[in-house]
Amino acid sequence: MALEISDKLNVAGVMAVLVIDRIEHTLPTIESLLEGGVGAIELTLRTPIAWEAARLIKKTFPEVLLGLGTVLTTDQVRKAVDWGVDFAVAPGCNPKVIAEAHQQGLFFGPGVMTPTDIEMALEQGCKVMKFFPAETAGGLKHLQSMAAPYHFLGLQFIPLGGCNIGNAPMYLGSPLIHSIGGSWIAPQKLIQAQEWSQIKNNAAEITRVIREVRSSALV
Repeated sequence: MALEISDKLNVAGVMAVLVIDRIEHTLPTIESLLEGGVGAIELTLRTPIAWEAARLIKKTFPEVLLGLGTVLTTDQVRKAVDWGVDFAVAPGCNPKVIAEAHQQGLFFGPGVMTPTDIEMALEQGCKVMKFFPAETAGGLKHLQSMAAPYHFLGLQFIPLGGCNIGNAPMYLGSPLIHSIGGSWIAPQKLIQAQEWSQIKNNAAEITRVIREVRSSALV
């Protein structure tokens, strides 16, 4: 199951990172993303209504690939599985949380920024990791250097933190990249302002970029 979700996220190419603080904003946000072609979501657990929003998304849009972000405890992992969430990611690399996710069959991307982080994740059986914070850590150049000693293992990474429409093609063009995550697609300020058309446009733009990068790779 976890491998299947990993494959689906890889095919999607991008996940929209969401911070939703009003439950009534949940469905219009998801509708706008879907209309723009983005069907993979990372809903961060940073607001009081996040869990309620997750349940609403799964009930209303079962086709959405729904992940939770900022998953920091084993209890959150178990709750995510109970609520039917598809995947989870974390900013850091906590072996206990990773182990629980694997035991529960939940696809989980631990956050890595150093070779030590990578080896901690490897010890828990991870082959796909969240590269965070991507841009302030040195971007793709840093990732390429950091991952080079592990090339023979076929690791892949999900960069988050500073990804945007300008650098998305660079990341997506690298074989190291599994998919990318970005809060620029539906940033909190646009959600709060109910700028649904702009969110839709942002989603359509990254969908177009993904299509173009993949088409170029086939030439």
